[in-house]
Amino acid sequence: MTLPQTHIAQMSPYALADLSAPRGKPLISLSQNESLRPPSPMAIEAAARAMSTSMLYPDPDWTGLRNALADRHEIDPEGILCGSGSLDLIGCLARVFAGPERAVLAPAHAYPFFRTAAQVANARFDTAREEDTVVSVDSLLGAVRSDTGLVFVANPGNPTGTRIPKSELSRLREGLRPDILLVIDEAYGEFADHLGERCFDLVQRGNTVVSRTFSKAYGMAGFRVGWGLFPPAIATETRKVMNPNNIPAVAQVVATAAVQDAAYMRDTCEMTASLRDKSAAELRKAGFDLSPSFTNFLLLNLGSAEKARQADEALRAEGVFLRPQSGAGLPNALRMTIGSSETTDSAVTILKQWKQEEQT
Repeated sequence: MTLPQTHIAQMSPYALADLSAPRGKPLISLSQNESLRPPSPMAIEAAARAMSTSMLYPDPDWTGLRNALADRHEIDPEGILCGSGSLDLIGCLARVFAGPERAVLAPAHAYPFFRTAAQVANARFDTAREEDTVVSVDSLLGAVRSDTGLVFVANPGNPTGTRIPKSELSRLREGLRPDILLVIDEAYGEFADHLGERCFDLVQRGNTVVSRTFSKAYGMAGFRVGWGLFPPAIATETRKVMNPNNIPAVAQVVATAAVQDAAYMRDTCEMTASLRDKSAAELRKAGFDLSPSFTNFLLLNLGSAEKARQADEALRAEGVFLRPQSGAGLPNALRMTIGSSETTDSAVTILKQWKQEEQT
């Protein structure tokens, strides 16, 4: 038998959501942080037109998409790299800038794929404690070791939903050694853009990358498109391990059209925030403990792993699926995506009923 490399054999497969609904119950998935509505109609129309040229390979330089992103964010298109979701870029960065002699550091309750990316690169994965599910810059700086080579921070965070201000990210960058690459994953950045704290200028320092995705605010999870702003030297090295045809032509066209319909995306964010805040208020009134959210989901702290299991079972019995968070070091918590009004209200109703029964 041909054996895998030792560090790969020791890994567990990346855990995807379990979506097995009980017989007779319609599936309501609020577990994967998908958008509550489809992509922009402009994007859907663009997809239909692009299908006629699907016999051609995609543009390996994502020219139209890069230019649209550059115009939208007022950044240099030459610094943009695109991937099959931001997850793809995160994995590439780890393969290039982490390894047996260059460890990876992230907050304690960070996006679990950060750990997976480090494991694939055969790098040690270190964590720094958070303050009430909020990234602590002091903890991160205190956890840096002599061999730390890469720091991942999701802002806003997943699965926490919390964020730190740009001033704290700047303080983190200034406190890290110049040879440490800082990757700021802004997969949920559009939901916080109204705060006016752009981080793209940090890339100019030469040792910081900012990544984003089309899977959340743009409603394009099925197209698998992500992007990031890279310093020139970091981009050059990262492209060496990237698939040169990583984003299908149709997906590039759809993403370009979605960027150009910014009003639709902003409406999606506003609709999501309104329903999120309404749901959070109802759940807090019912006695639930929630982290503040700047995303399209809510993190519920149930108080114990057993209560989280019980609440999850009550939801699953009705075909409603949230995401348990043991993998992110939060066994007491469930993460609830903000879906349509109907599906979100269903989850809130079941949770409130469970809470009432649990208290009696």
